[in-house]
Amino acid sequence: MSDVKYSKEHEWITLEGDEATIGITKHATEMLGDIVFAELPEKGSSVEKDGTAGVVESTKAASDVYTPVSGEVTDINQTIVDDPSKINEDPEGSAWFFKLKLKDKSELDSLMNKEEYDKFAKESAT
Repeated sequence: MSDVKYSKEHEWITLEGDEATIGITKHATEMLGDIVFAELPEKGSSVEKDGTAGVVESTKAASDVYTPVSGEVTDINQTIVDDPSKINEDPEGSAWFFKLKLKDKSELDSLMNKEEYDKFAKESAT
């Protein structure tokens, strides 16, 4: 798997070729608590960097899911729509949200690596 990048909105992204896989971080699930609902973008829809691409609701709050890059949605993870609790179980693995065909690879340059994200998440939690 390729390097993982992170956004300030607590999304992660990996890239294989020109297809990106996007989900929310473990830190995000810890802040949200038990997730009970997930809404994902439609296959074939276009999303813009930093735009809303879905919604998750937990027992604590509802939160928008943003896309850290622009592109066309090529796949969604129906498993987490059918059973949102899976997001809490493996947020940075099998509970990915959607995949998209990347529009502009340079948008990845503005994202954080794991070390930068961990520092950011720790500082934003205090």
